[in-house]
Amino acid sequence: MNTNADLLKELRIDRSAGPPPSRKGLWIALAAVALVAVLALAGWWLFAREGAVPVQTATAVSLASGNAAASVLDASGYVVARRMATVSAKITGRVREVLIEEGMKVEEGQVMARLDPIDADAQRSLSAAQLSAARSQASSVSARLKEAEANAERLSRLVGQQLVSKAQYDQAVSQRDALRAELLTAQRNAKVAEDGLHIADLGVDNTIVRAPFAGVVIAKAAQPGEIVSPLSAGGGFTRTGIGTIVDMDSLEVEVDVGESYIGRVQPKMPVEATLNSYPDWKIPAEVIAIIPTADRGKATVKVRVALKEKDARIVPDMGVTVSFLERAPEADAEPRRGVRVPASAIVQRDGGDAVFVVGSGDEVELRGVQAGGALGGDREVVSGLAPGETVVVDPPEGLEAGAVVSTGTN
Repeated sequence: MNTNADLLKELRIDRSAGPPPSRKGLWIALAAVALVAVLALAGWWLFAREGAVPVQTATAVSLASGNAAASVLDASGYVVARRMATVSAKITGRVREVLIEEGMKVEEGQVMARLDPIDADAQRSLSAAQLSAARSQASSVSARLKEAEANAERLSRLVGQQLVSKAQYDQAVSQRDALRAELLTAQRNAKVAEDGLHIADLGVDNTIVRAPFAGVVIAKAAQPGEIVSPLSAGGGFTRTGIGTIVDMDSLEVEVDVGESYIGRVQPKMPVEATLNSYPDWKIPAEVIAIIPTADRGKATVKVRVALKEKDARIVPDMGVTVSFLERAPEADAEPRRGVRVPASAIVQRDGGDAVFVVGSGDEVELRGVQAGGALGGDREVVSGLAPGETVVVDPPEGLEAGAVVSTGTN
């Protein structure tokens, strides 16, 4: 059995054992090494930046085809239709049937809708009855005139034989002349009634809405049972149109060109149009006209551009980018390989053409190339350079391969 003294001995601290090892010094050493490495890297980068040669650069652009021509100006605009109409009825009426749908092709004169013809039919029936009555009256007067003329002729012979009095003859002549005037009036009334019937026929025809030209329906605006009117009634229950049609053969491009660059654009100038929806499709076009007015707010001038290709993919209000070309493209030219770069990027080294290509880490590489002909202010590079690579423009005399440069886009 342990005594109290033994228990107290067990609670005594043994001071002969050393303290447990600490890792604080190891972490301090690692932090110091990392700090030295960062400072060394920053110093190297600052030293390299201070020694970098400032240059201007440009990107090599691919020559996709041989008919490529230098662009003097690029602008953006929209496809618009010169012939577009919201078709309405000439009269106010209730829609009986609508015969169009969006996307439907219609021909000139094709029926698009019909209105309720009850009122127009009733007016036509009335006009037809009036014409019939006028013609009947004219026929009656004509018959009485024939009798009056025969009576006057008979009395003319008798008065010469002194068998009747002169007064009787004069009365017969007066009656004949009155009937002649009455017949002329009846005939004119019949002609008026005939014209009224023709107008009533037009009223019936006005209940039929036809397409004014061939095109494609892009909007259907009315439904059977609705009221349509050529004039706005000021309420939300009266339609002003049946539908909207577009002549797809009249599509063209409208572009806003800045006032500072409008001098580069000329009528009949060749243009290459690219739809935003189809960036790989180059559409040949040309300038139709430069609208002789400017937009004060945007400082632009509107230019109309005609598309030389018709295609179902081209629809109104599409966004389009146009390039105004310095010359007309060559339709039958062979495909051209290579890229175009600024002419000042090509230098002479060892008796041949070369360019300085900016690589990773902003180091330049001196690369021999095969240069071609001039393309405006640029020059063709047939081989030795890939599209998208960055080249140095107007390289300094002392620039050598492997030098570090600070780049700026030219």
